[in-house]
Amino acid sequence: MSWFAAPSGRNGAATPLGSLRNQLLRWLILPLVALVALNAVSVYRDALETADIAYDRSLLSSTRALAERVSVRDGKVVANVPYVALDSFETDTLGRIYYKVTGLHGETVSGYGDLPAVPAREPRSDLYPALVRFYHADYNGEPVRIAALLQPVYDDTMRGIALIQVGETLDARRALSRRILVNTLLRQALLVLAVATLVWFAVRLVLRPLMRLKNEFETRPLSDLSNIDQALVHREVRPLVAAMNGTMARMQALVASQRRFIADASHQLRTPLAVLKTQAEIALREDDPAAMRAIVRSIAGTTDSAIHLANRLLTLARIEHGGGSTPAGPVALAAVAAQVGLELAVPAVQKGIDLALEAEEGADTTVHGQELLLHELVANLVDNAIRYTPAGGSVLLRVARREAGVLLEVADSGPGIPAGERDKVLMPFYRAQATLEANPGGTGLGLAIVRDIAGLHGATLALGSGEGGRGLKVSVVFEADPGH
Repeated sequence: MSWFAAPSGRNGAATPLGSLRNQLLRWLILPLVALVALNAVSVYRDALETADIAYDRSLLSSTRALAERVSVRDGKVVANVPYVALDSFETDTLGRIYYKVTGLHGETVSGYGDLPAVPAREPRSDLYPALVRFYHADYNGEPVRIAALLQPVYDDTMRGIALIQVGETLDARRALSRRILVNTLLRQALLVLAVATLVWFAVRLVLRPLMRLKNEFETRPLSDLSNIDQALVHREVRPLVAAMNGTMARMQALVASQRRFIADASHQLRTPLAVLKTQAEIALREDDPAAMRAIVRSIAGTTDSAIHLANRLLTLARIEHGGGSTPAGPVALAAVAAQVGLELAVPAVQKGIDLALEAEEGADTTVHGQELLLHELVANLVDNAIRYTPAGGSVLLRVARREAGVLLEVADSGPGIPAGERDKVLMPFYRAQATLEANPGGTGLGLAIVRDIAGLHGATLALGSGEGGRGLKVSVVFEADPGH
């Protein structure tokens, strides 16, 4: 699933995405807050480590000061630690101090004898040029930090290593840690607030062109389908504006097509309706039954012409607006041609016209398209050929497989269309002079319908002369169905 696709609800409809400004702020501020929090933790840990190093150095100084008061006297290790020295230690460290001096044989020389011993696996500190180890322990129910220093002692009679331990409570360290934490969080919070404010103003500034675009659309008249100036928005939004311009151009074409259809339909239907009204008025004044029947037959003929015109107008309108809702699929064009031939065999026989179908046996004439529209295309070509071919003529319907695709060809022995008018007859309601003489009641829509259906299917339409230069030959070449 795409990260940028709108989520779908239970009924398949897209869920509204909400405010773009709010989404930008969330995607910018929330990750920033997370990064600042991680940075605050890192800074806090580094500060604590630095504070520990500083306090350990102070603790080591106290241990060294105490070690300077350890000596050997009369073969014994002694420690001269006055209370004044201990008070100075506590004043320097701002915490409670405990100490212990251990002799060469593990005996307690001075201090707190129950001070926790050095853990067996505690490594020596590499930060200082001294044999010192730092470790945490609990003493009298309080956590303490202890420095254990190995101090060489000697005189003329003996030599050895004494152990000096100085521990302090963690009150000062904890107070410093709290100050570091509060200061760090305060600075980071101020940083996040400042960045959030800047981001909010930046997002408002960046989205301002979109707001102007929205306002322009809201204030436009409904009839204004002109293009939007792409310079009004950022480069990243211009493809969207270009797509909107394309949509409005298609809407302009659709509106123009609808207006043209309404104008053409009203113009073309006005004549047969006026004729029907005139015939009806004449029939109302006629008393002779024979004359009345003749008028009624004339009304029936005019009605048939009006129905034929209305059907072709509706077909043309349906094609111009997307070809209807019939799904496209593989269509056997030879079968469609055979069906049309059977349907129009009666009017061909009535005029004494030889209607023939030629289809290559075994040839694959399958095309991809809408069967109803293809049927309409073939029917219009054959119907036109029958209408404009004089009695005793011939109409040939041919379906064949060619290298370029599937060929549909309708040739007749009628008056034909001069080469200079073949492009014009493809326009709605245009009729060549020769066709006017052969069929004055025509609509001029048949070839226009064929043109639109062929264009909808990506087919190539060509008009030419029939056999021996007589009549009209219409050729339509379809791309063969790739699935066959």
